[in-house]
Amino acid sequence: MKEEFDYEAFNKQLIEDIRSGKSLIGKDGIFTPLIKMALEGSLKAELEEHLESTRGSDKNRRNGKTSKTVKSQLGSFELSNPRDRNGTFEPRILEKRQIKLSKDFDEKIISLFGLGMSYSDIQKHFKELYDYDVSDGTISAITDQLLPEIREWQNRPLESVYPVIWMDAMHYKVREDGRVISKAIYSILGVTTDGCKEVLGIYIGNSESASFWRQILDNLQQRGVKDIFIACIDNLSGFGDAIDDFFPKTQVQLCIVHQMRNSAKYVTYKDLRAVMNDLKLIYRASDEKQGWEYLEAAELKWGNKYPAVFKSWKHNWNRLAIIFQYRHELKRIIYTTNPIESYHRMVRKVTKTKGSFTSENAILKQVYMAIINAQTKWEGQIFSWNIIRNELNQYFGDRMEQ
Repeated sequence: MKEEFDYEAFNKQLIEDIRSGKSLIGKDGIFTPLIKMALEGSLKAELEEHLESTRGSDKNRRNGKTSKTVKSQLGSFELSNPRDRNGTFEPRILEKRQIKLSKDFDEKIISLFGLGMSYSDIQKHFKELYDYDVSDGTISAITDQLLPEIREWQNRPLESVYPVIWMDAMHYKVREDGRVISKAIYSILGVTTDGCKEVLGIYIGNSESASFWRQILDNLQQRGVKDIFIACIDNLSGFGDAIDDFFPKTQVQLCIVHQMRNSAKYVTYKDLRAVMNDLKLIYRASDEKQGWEYLEAAELKWGNKYPAVFKSWKHNWNRLAIIFQYRHELKRIIYTTNPIESYHRMVRKVTKTKGSFTSENAILKQVYMAIINAQTKWEGQIFSWNIIRNELNQYFGDRMEQ
């Protein structure tokens, strides 16, 4: 006899639970029995349909029930699963070895992982909301579903022209062969000809070096990049020369902020403010000639005491002075690698819970999810792009439409 559902009792209990503040989902949630009832009814109907379709050809019949724990976003519950004597019944609504109702759990775990939640936090979250115990292995297996997508993303074709790119590296600790070592995560952030930010790639190396950057530049060419107008980098030795070799028409702008930080390393605390104020005049100058005059004036004042500071500025001058060619709007985005450092801060926000990573794949998964989240915040053109594009057209117009 078919069991009748008592809607009046359900509505009464629902109102009581709402008023008392009791959770409506989870182990003791009022909705969980509804899912259980619907599934068991459907399984029973599917078995009847299966037996009817084979009636006459064999003596197959019902053969009791088995029980398994099913996970749903409304809570976990024990489900009675009907069996047939011949073992030929294959339910469609919930397959034999299926214990989750949908991919919602996997997507939820990946989403929480992408927000930077630790494994223990994810486990606590699922236990409290769904009465669902999630092991470390399960979380790893679910997030490993990202790896094919990441490989495809890493090898995707790129646009042929990027007006501006920033290149820099982050460093993380990774457990490898029983010890914890440092790994460099190379990042490339670009601006498309439409003025949109795009992370072109992430690469992992043992340490940051110009030779590894060469491999990355080669990879960019293999993926379709033909021209870069301005590349903004720190002053890693040999980095600018590597860019010259692969993209000889690219202007390489060294980060002024990095140059200032490096200068500060040589200056005593007593003189630091005064020296920095004099050096700031250099990059705030109206043109290269005035900037050079400020540099010489600062050297005359401080050069005997801090010769290494001015030796570095003069050695790097050709790549520091690129900014003087352009108006404020373009100058503002190329005088520093701050745009990519801002992106790195977004990544570190979701990786800060990790003292060290278990593998390179673990880093890739976390950084990739941070990139996906960042891309959603970068929708649309960068600030003042129309002005910047007009200026780029003046200098690189014949190269804009490759």
